[in-house]
Amino acid sequence: MFGWGLYDFLGGVFAKQIGPYKSFFWSQLAGLASILLLGFFMTPSMVVSSGVMLLFPVAALLYSAGYLFFFRGFEVGNMSIVAATMNLWAVFTMLFAFTFMGQRLSTLQTVGVLMILTGVTLASLNWNEIQQRNFQLSAGVKEAIAGAFFFGMYWNVSEVIVEEIGWLVSTALIKVGIVVFMLLFFVLSKRGMSLAGTDSKTMFAIFIMGMVEAGAVAVVNYGLTIGDAILITPIASALSIVTIGLAIIFLKDKITRLQGLGIATAVLGIVVTGF
Repeated sequence: MFGWGLYDFLGGVFAKQIGPYKSFFWSQLAGLASILLLGFFMTPSMVVSSGVMLLFPVAALLYSAGYLFFFRGFEVGNMSIVAATMNLWAVFTMLFAFTFMGQRLSTLQTVGVLMILTGVTLASLNWNEIQQRNFQLSAGVKEAIAGAFFFGMYWNVSEVIVEEIGWLVSTALIKVGIVVFMLLFFVLSKRGMSLAGTDSKTMFAIFIMGMVEAGAVAVVNYGLTIGDAILITPIASALSIVTIGLAIIFLKDKITRLQGLGIATAVLGIVVTGF
């Protein structure tokens, strides 16, 4: 939650200078480098079954597609609405985990998860714009729902991989797949990927973004080795709370009372899921 919240915050501040697709690719490359460096010191086991190997390109495709649809939603739609809609990825993950993997929550955990999802939605939406009707609900929403669907599927696939080979190897190999997929995306879409002319401050920020995001993915993957996706992913999806909090502290953003209520509800929901 904290890792992705910081990643989104840094992305909102710096990545706009080079475009969302470049920032995603280069941050993923930086994240891969940091995970490989960690693997060098930890020397994990590299025994991977053929069945799991087939899942790696699927996982990389799902993760990359989720982010590409998410960024596309930001390009064409209202940021507040798209960000709130994207939170549905946790709902999709829970639905798949419940339906296909037989995972269940206790009554109190269910209440906590509902509080998290409700709180994040309240906190993410810009209610002043909604009241003034300064946006089109349709713009970007379809892309955000598609992105949420791919993210939701990704975490269930990731859980299968992680339980088989561990969090570190799975994180590294999926990052490799994401980088390869994004290279193909740049070639096929004929988009430029060079950072020529980008100032050092922005490049450093993108590198830090990649390390933070890779750390967030690795930590969630570790969580999946000792817990279930149906509980872990809703907590991680509360990243908007961290992003908003950082914007309040460093960018002096203002929030409405309803957004404040949403933040408090989500935080309380996280606490409730621990019982």
